[in-house]
Amino acid sequence: MPVESQSAQSIAALRSALLRWYAAHARSLPWRAPPGTNARPDAYRVWLSEVMLQQTTVAAVTPYFERFTRRWPTLSDFAAAESADILAAWAGLGYYSRARNLVACARQVVDEHGGMFPASEAALRQLPGIGDYTAAAIAAIAFGEAAVPVDANVERVIARLYAIDEPLPGARKAIGQAARELWPADGAAGDFAQAMMDLGSSICTNRAPACLTCPLVRQCRAACSGAAESIPVKPAKRPRPVRHGEARWIERNGDVWLIRRPEKGMLGGMRALPGGEWLDHAETPPAPDGTLGVVRHLFTHFELNLRVVRGEAFSDAVGEGEWWPISRLDEAGLPTLYRRAAEIAVEERP
Repeated sequence: MPVESQSAQSIAALRSALLRWYAAHARSLPWRAPPGTNARPDAYRVWLSEVMLQQTTVAAVTPYFERFTRRWPTLSDFAAAESADILAAWAGLGYYSRARNLVACARQVVDEHGGMFPASEAALRQLPGIGDYTAAAIAAIAFGEAAVPVDANVERVIARLYAIDEPLPGARKAIGQAARELWPADGAAGDFAQAMMDLGSSICTNRAPACLTCPLVRQCRAACSGAAESIPVKPAKRPRPVRHGEARWIERNGDVWLIRRPEKGMLGGMRALPGGEWLDHAETPPAPDGTLGVVRHLFTHFELNLRVVRGEAFSDAVGEGEWWPISRLDEAGLPTLYRRAAEIAVEERP
């Protein structure tokens, strides 16, 4: 369904109101430059933060970002780092393919672009792990290009401003069209993008939006009709399938046997407790069972029940792996799933 355009006067008023609000209320984030200045944040920091923020909250990302940039202050430092060190530092942030793509992207930028991110949205999209949104965000925020990054917060703000009530994901074409109409092309694209993100995060929230305090309430068609909270219309959630797996705690002289998962696939390249394939059905536990506990973990597309069992040190410690001191497990960079499994096993140690 075609979306009715805003008038030129309304668009001008909206841009002005939003940028004034952002100047007064912008979040202070370690990857940003202050609003309204000519300073541009380092593209390395923008890229790193945007990848970290994919499907992850600002609160969760901020300490990771600060640790990463202390350890690897420049793109060249990051590109020269060992992949295993980056994966270990990423542990707990989830969606580990992002970390692998970060490594590949940094090395490609160094090898093919002299260590400098390209400024154009099209060139950025050619780099590993950079999709349409991330390319637009880097181009707009780091280079001031007239790019239009639409994340979940921006999507919600635009859908309400234009009262786009077509269910997602079908509504995204109309939302993108409306966003392009609103976006400034005079170098303010970066501030405008971050202002939209902050507005969606703090005022135009998913539930109970604070419309009375919103600087755009007069231009917002959904607010004027009382329909703000019902937009955007989300599709019905599908139930997650349940899979089952096993993690073996194999201990010897104060050490535990850790493996490294295959590079491709879930949690690729990460250290983990050994175990078999994750199955769509639960295998019958052996007798005696030996189960220490069960970790229930939600992935994007399925739920995993991971049974933690005690293994025999010499018969089960097979294949490639390493003995890791139990007293230093917090340094192993275990992903959350296996960290929780290890915590269960440590609690059950005799």
